[in-house]
Amino acid sequence: MGRQIDPVCRLCRREGIKLYLKGTRCESPKCAIDRRNVAPGMHGYRRSKLSEYGVRLREKQKLKRFYGLFERQFRRYFELASRSPENTGEVLLSLMERRLDNIVHRLGFAPSRASARQLVSHGHVQLNDRMCNIPSLLVKAGDTITMKNRPRTVQLVKLNLQENPPPVPDYLERMDTEPPAGRMLRLPTRGDIDPRIQDIQENLIIEVSSR
Repeated sequence: MGRQIDPVCRLCRREGIKLYLKGTRCESPKCAIDRRNVAPGMHGYRRSKLSEYGVRLREKQKLKRFYGLFERQFRRYFELASRSPENTGEVLLSLMERRLDNIVHRLGFAPSRASARQLVSHGHVQLNDRMCNIPSLLVKAGDTITMKNRPRTVQLVKLNLQENPPPVPDYLERMDTEPPAGRMLRLPTRGDIDPRIQDIQENLIIEVSSR
């Protein structure tokens, strides 16, 4: 038997892009897409040219998988963004950044969004001093995110903070408290989204989602 490939890494190879789903591993030479950027299967080297619809769909899939969304969740965010009088694409990206699991990750409390989602789901995170186990909850300006004061939780978060966490974006503040905590200073803008997905073309996503 050949060497088994992690399903998460297989997803990145199938899409042909880095989705940063495995935390620090994606930044290391062990990243599967850096070692062998070929789609899975015997015909992986024969990538066909994408149609215009395929290009737009890929941008949408990239955004969904980067933030860990299902189609129903994405449609809900798209509808919210469509009702806003501001630019639909920029509002959509702002909503993605405001998700509680994304905030926990970008504060450096978890190495990936999947890990942050698990922390929230298992009740390790408090929002405004109240336990919150809904990863998709949208954080508001002025909200405070605090890790639960449990020895295991605090130890895990401190370990993540020591392992070269990404810089905290301007719209967030990581507070030097015990247990670890952070605050959303203002709503995120287009320039505040994760640098690893800054090249996303939200106009293409709006085009394919409006059909």
